[in-house]
Amino acid sequence: MNTPDSAAADDLAEILAGLRMPAKRISPKYFYDERGSQLFDEITRLPEYYLTDTELGIMQDNIDEIADLVGYQASLIEFGSGSSMKTRVLLESLHELAAYVPVDISEEHLLESAKLIQSEFPQIEIAPVVADFTKPFDLPSPRIPPKRNIVYFPGSTIGNLERDDALSLLDVMHQEAGENGALLIGVDLQKDPALIEAAYNDSAGVTAEFNLNMLRRMNNDYGADFDLDAFRHSARYDADEGRVVTRLVSLKDQVVHLGGETFTLRENEGILTEYSHKYTLEGFAAMARQSGFEVERVWTDTQRLFSVQYLLRR
Repeated sequence: MNTPDSAAADDLAEILAGLRMPAKRISPKYFYDERGSQLFDEITRLPEYYLTDTELGIMQDNIDEIADLVGYQASLIEFGSGSSMKTRVLLESLHELAAYVPVDISEEHLLESAKLIQSEFPQIEIAPVVADFTKPFDLPSPRIPPKRNIVYFPGSTIGNLERDDALSLLDVMHQEAGENGALLIGVDLQKDPALIEAAYNDSAGVTAEFNLNMLRRMNNDYGADFDLDAFRHSARYDADEGRVVTRLVSLKDQVVHLGGETFTLRENEGILTEYSHKYTLEGFAAMARQSGFEVERVWTDTQRLFSVQYLLRR
């Protein structure tokens, strides 16, 4: 097991490798310190951000069928913080849940969320796990032995990953689901590009602040000297690739120091921070099949903006 110091060293090595690339990049997992997690929670409540309300509506409209598919005495393993209404809909409705296991890399935010949920659902064992869920991790042993594991991954976060990384994450989910397990996942769908772009360029500027917070975290946690006032947020939809490309764009020629190295940025040069892929139903099913999942059921809203999908582990 990695120690905190070795994990931080691994993270720094990953960040430096991304900044050395001809097209600089920082992984979107570094959005999520405590402030980043709080900002993302704000984003999910913005009027332009159709994903949250649409997904929640799908869950509420189909919760009885979802609960019947999950069955009795399952362990619900959520990849990511468990603070959303969508999680509460499941906890209120799943049949005799054995345990709820939220998994997140941001310890403070995770533990606060777990404590709140435990107060709301005292009858359910809440067993938070601090881990980078892009890599295999050890599951706790609930007091009530679960009959099966259900991996839950809402919010279309799978879209933040490039195809190879998405496949790797699906492989981890396949492993954590275990025998007779399943995956319940939110998948954003391809649609009008204007509607997509508006969701990542909100009028209140919260998404821009969320993006820039990554550089604040680089300064606070890894000793960088990014000037946050010297960057702007950029999010554009690439229709050919079916994804939003989010960058932090340098407003001037500048030099940044991190980890004993020096990085030069030209005016208008961007640091890639996130892709947000939008899928067709057929395209996502084909990708999931490569990791050993078979789509059993798909629910969408009436406009087919978003989908919630239930996949069986084969």
